[in-house]
Amino acid sequence: MRTYSAKASEIEKKWLVIDAEGAVLGRLASFIAMRLRGKHKVTFTPHMDCGDNVIVINAEKVRLTGNKLADKTFYWHTGHPGGIKERKAGATLRGAHPERVLSKAVQRMLPQGPLGRQQLSNMRIYAGTDHPHAAQSPINVDFKSLNRKNTRIG
Repeated sequence: MRTYSAKASEIEKKWLVIDAEGAVLGRLASFIAMRLRGKHKVTFTPHMDCGDNVIVINAEKVRLTGNKLADKTFYWHTGHPGGIKERKAGATLRGAHPERVLSKAVQRMLPQGPLGRQQLSNMRIYAGTDHPHAAQSPINVDFKSLNRKNTRIG
């Protein structure tokens, strides 16, 4: 028995469209990270970018469970003394770039390094319903119907 290792010429990438309206943030991020990494394929090779290209629409309508909208805090540092900054998840979703909440959640689920950055570049997130990737003829993935816990109503 020999271990299979995919070559760059053997990798086939699909284009997927996922509608994030009403989807739970963590579950959606986990699903997207698995597709970007390629772990759902039988030809998965850890050191190769064998995942699919993912397009996420309606990222501004993603849901958080519990009190995370008011309690979840994102921190960053400006680099200056005393430059710690914070912003709540609800403020980020209501702000100018609501897609960053989902983008950061997926980024933190991928490996840190050159391969993770390459895989992250295969994801496109749009706050609204329009995307410019119709020429790639992407496949619609009904993420919400996979499990009843994937959606949150209200």
